[in-house]
Amino acid sequence: MTLTVPMWAGEVVAALPYPVVFATVSGAHLYGFASIDSDLDLRAAHLLPAAEVVGLRTGPETVSSSGYRDDIELDVVSHDLRKFARLLNSRNGYVLEQLLSPLVVATTPLHSQLVALAPSFITSGHAHHYLGFATSQERLFDQTGRLKAALYWLRVLLTGRHLMLTGLLETDLNVLGTSLDYVPELIAMKQSAEKGPFPAALEVQLRADTARLRLELEAARDATPLPAYPDESAVDALDALVVRARLETVSSFESERQM
Repeated sequence: MTLTVPMWAGEVVAALPYPVVFATVSGAHLYGFASIDSDLDLRAAHLLPAAEVVGLRTGPETVSSSGYRDDIELDVVSHDLRKFARLLNSRNGYVLEQLLSPLVVATTPLHSQLVALAPSFITSGHAHHYLGFATSQERLFDQTGRLKAALYWLRVLLTGRHLMLTGLLETDLNVLGTSLDYVPELIAMKQSAEKGPFPAALEVQLRADTARLRLELEAARDATPLPAYPDESAVDALDALVVRARLETVSSFESERQM
């Protein structure tokens, strides 16, 4: 089953109250196991005008909304560029995946510049994100026994291991899970039933594999040539990008006043 992003996703992004730097799709669509009734997770970065950053009345660093369109549940989250840059510089796997998602709904030259900088912000510290996310999904699986939690559990461990071994981000479980022969079956089950239960016959195997993958991720983290933190030159370049983008909002404001 091949699922595409709805054509109206761009309209949802265009309705955000500030200019959008980029918008992409995250969640199950990005991870390769969306079902026909999966939520649509839109993630974006927006640019507050300078007046709403330095003035008394500051604009929102994060804009979020939820709802339904065409019977699809929407979850929309956008961070102001400065907050997004701070998160990128804090070894945050969520924003790295959002920035590098191939499911692009809206883009700008500034988005391309951020993507070009992204490799400099991939660190060994990202393993902490994926190990923590795996722990939360394991707990969710223990509580619910749902297939979705199991797939997320596998996906984050495999993404984290791949990142530590190669320095490259891969989020699609269809690509990551080729060594686990039951993964295609699980994905097919998830695509036909969003909230279905995990098959009990595979639980022992799942727990053995996730325990092994956790150890492999930890070992890959300890052996990776990735730096612990981004180089200061990369941070300087990201800072300059944010400043330049913000100053351009001043120029735009002045131009509008003169018209």
